[in-house]
Amino acid sequence: MRDLDLKSLRLFLAVCEHQNIKWAGEQEHIEPSAISKRIAALEQALGARLLLRTRRGVQPTAVGQALLEHARSILFTMGRIEHDVSAFQGGMRGHVSLVASASAIAESLPDDVAGFLRQSAYRNINVDLEERLSVDVVRAVREGRAALGVCWDSADFSGLRHRPYREDELAVAVYPGHPLARRRSVRFKDTLAFDHVGLPPAAAVHALLRKAAAECGQSVRYRAVVSNFDAAFRVVSAGLAISVVPRQVGEDQARLRKVLVVPLSDAWAHRRFAIAYRSDDDLQPAAARLIDHLVRCAAQAASPA
Repeated sequence: MRDLDLKSLRLFLAVCEHQNIKWAGEQEHIEPSAISKRIAALEQALGARLLLRTRRGVQPTAVGQALLEHARSILFTMGRIEHDVSAFQGGMRGHVSLVASASAIAESLPDDVAGFLRQSAYRNINVDLEERLSVDVVRAVREGRAALGVCWDSADFSGLRHRPYREDELAVAVYPGHPLARRRSVRFKDTLAFDHVGLPPAAAVHALLRKAAAECGQSVRYRAVVSNFDAAFRVVSAGLAISVVPRQVGEDQARLRKVLVVPLSDAWAHRRFAIAYRSDDDLQPAAARLIDHLVRCAAQAASPA
């Protein structure tokens, strides 16, 4: 198959969005007949029909729908490339792709990144922050799909460099009236008699809790499994289960919902995050400055007031 033409993809996208070739032509300032020729060329190159004519206009076929999704992604990427290149010409210092675990994003990382971007010295740096499971954070950095990754320092950083970031503690979120609600602290073992709500099995905290329960000769009894901490707190506040969560996140939620937070007394409940990257030689200046800023934020947070 020959290379696909970006102009043809853009026109195909316009036709699908408007569901009308004439309206797409008006948007793109091109004759409808020219659009039809380009789409016909696309169909010939792909060896499949892309559009169906209906009473309501045109609709993508199954193959056309697949092409449409790829076209959106390709055109978005091309737009970012054009933006980044033009920005460098205007003096931009860099663009940093950062992936992080749910725990890191739920706590202080977004605030630390925002503090970095607010500094006048870094006004020409862009940062993309995306949430991933811990195992995917490390994989994305190792495979070069992200410049930096933030997750627990218990992750497998083989082949990568990493620097310490912030610390946190795990706690148990419970609803008022729960038997654990009046405790000042609680052992994880004592929570296993109750229903839990937790994150998916691929999440690092899920594996940690499964291991801790196994060491007690028990297992975690999940009433529900949800995709993020916000959903977990909703289940807890409804009085359906308890949940092991980052203490800072729990205390923030306690001010918004009917939730109480009881610290875990187990030694493993104290955790540290790390910032992972491929190597010092591969590190772009913008990413290096962001790492230094995050490390400083962590050091200031750890210093006595």
